[in-house]
Amino acid sequence: MIHAVPAAHRTAEEAFAREFPQAAVWNVLDDRLLDDARDAGAVTGALRRRMLRLIGHVMDGGARALLLTCSSYGEVVDTARTLWGVPVLKSDEAMFRAALAGPYRRIAVVASTPPAVPAAVAQLEALVPVVRPDRALGIVTALSEEAAATDHPEAAARHLADALHSAGGAGADAVLLAQYSLTPARDALAGLLGVPVLDGAGAAARELRALLAPGGLPASRAAAVAP
Repeated sequence: MIHAVPAAHRTAEEAFAREFPQAAVWNVLDDRLLDDARDAGAVTGALRRRMLRLIGHVMDGGARALLLTCSSYGEVVDTARTLWGVPVLKSDEAMFRAALAGPYRRIAVVASTPPAVPAAVAQLEALVPVVRPDRALGIVTALSEEAAATDHPEAAARHLADALHSAGGAGADAVLLAQYSLTPARDALAGLLGVPVLDGAGAAARELRALLAPGGLPASRAAAVAP
């Protein structure tokens, strides 16, 4: 797993310990990736190349699969899939597939850092024609940078709920957390909103377990079918 935020590292470790305990997890952290993208105003070509060097590092080290936990760098996965023949997952695509396969007609995407919002929406919209081409989907987004400034899950949940209400997302059937670092607020946010709140780390761990554990797809086949 490649991380841009230390909190995402901890969240993903917990998810894999719970959902895919037989996996040998290798964590790589570059904690300047988000700050540098924010300072540049975008994920620049130099930052894309930097991420690809990190991916090359873990592939050279023998990784059988890769999870990129930073949604802002999800677009780099499309390039990585053409270069390496193992499953490579964007941070939230397993969660998006699970949400789109469900009964939800209006989905809210919430985040606490600005780059995560368009990155998450782009991934979600790209999967709609693949997973549910025959059903319409409404998407609403909400950003609360205040949620990133607190270490208390309940306070983060309140900030996210307030942002969602301000954005007109009160009628959403489900809420998707666009960052792993928000996972500790999941249960509190679900309690405030009264709808399911989905997180990416657990969904990714379950998908990689299905691909790599005995009885799952072989790695070469998984790479071929990954969207």
